[in-house]
Amino acid sequence: MNTSPQPAARPRARGTERSTARRAELIAIGRRLFADTSYDALSMDDIARQAHVAKGLIYYYFQSKRGYYLAIIQDSVAELITLAAGGLELPPVDRVQRTVDSYLRYAEHNQAAYRTIVSGGVGFDTEVHAIRDGVRAAVVATIAEGAYGRADVTPLARMALLAWVCSVEGATLEWIDRPELPRATMCELLVKTLGGALRAIEELDPAYRAPEPARRGT
Repeated sequence: MNTSPQPAARPRARGTERSTARRAELIAIGRRLFADTSYDALSMDDIARQAHVAKGLIYYYFQSKRGYYLAIIQDSVAELITLAAGGLELPPVDRVQRTVDSYLRYAEHNQAAYRTIVSGGVGFDTEVHAIRDGVRAAVVATIAEGAYGRADVTPLARMALLAWVCSVEGATLEWIDRPELPRATMCELLVKTLGGALRAIEELDPAYRAPEPARRGT
């Protein structure tokens, strides 16, 4: 009979939980640091000093400054997608309104991260481009579900909605740089331009009827 002690899994689990919590804490700190400061403006020494941690701890969890920054961007994107895709209990039109408002709120309160996501990162950063494309796809799917009750739409409808999302990105960048319009007005403007895109889709493909508010031009 083998009486040797068995390995204890629980301490390892607790260690994993502590490690996950510590990593999440560092990401939260990084989000605050990069909230309105560009990637190039902060060195690892600056980050460690302002975060009140040893620089080696950041390297331990993220390997590099870029790895740390990408983790922060991915965390920010997850929040944006959660906000934009929420409101499933709402009527479709209200859900679209909530999606646009949540998108604007995120950009307003996470300006540096939003600029990075939309511009594609530092130089031509394929990983940040992939993150940006994921955001676009998620917003297009949310709008399609709100307008047509499904996310799997034809290439024509998807392209029209993607064109609208890209125009929203440009307008939102201008808005956070020059916030001359209240967020509520900006939201209403973007929703109305979406109505135009939905009517254009119906004109080119009658199988995709625009929702009644868009048909009224409201």
